[in-house]
Amino acid sequence: MTKCTQESFNFPEVKKRTVEVNFQGGDITSDGGVMLLRQVDKRIGLSKAVAQVLEDNRRQASCRHDSLTLLRQRVYALACGYEDLNDHQQLRHDLAIQSAVEREEVLASSSTLCRWENRANRQTAWHVHQVMIDQFVTSFK
Repeated sequence: MTKCTQESFNFPEVKKRTVEVNFQGGDITSDGGVMLLRQVDKRIGLSKAVAQVLEDNRRQASCRHDSLTLLRQRVYALACGYEDLNDHQQLRHDLAIQSAVEREEVLASSSTLCRWENRANRQTAWHVHQVMIDQFVTSFK
C-alpha cells in the first residue's frame, strides 16, 4: 500500500536552530502554528513595517530587546491565544515562540512588554493604522 503521509517537514533555519515538524517527540510545543504565522509575516513584512514607525526612546545601550523583537513576541503570542502579559513569563522560554521571533535566547519578560506597550499614544496608533492601510492597498494590483 502506498504511504502518502509526509512524516516531517522543515521550516527555514533560525540562526543556529533547526526547525522541524514531526510527530516523534523531542522539544515539544503546542504553539507550532506560530512558525506558519512567522512565514506569512516574513513574506508580507507587516511586523517589520510596523516596527519601523514605532518610536523607541529607550536608552539603546541598556536594551536587550529591540522594538521588532518585542512587537513580534507580543503579536505572535496574541495570535496563539495568549492575550495576558502574564503568559509571557512562561512563553519567553518557549522554543517555538523564540524561533518565530528569531531569537535563540530568552525573550522579554511580561514587565518589559508592559512598559513597552504603555509607551504607545495616539500618534503611535495613527502610524500603525497608516501601515495597515498601506499594506492593504499594496496587496491589490
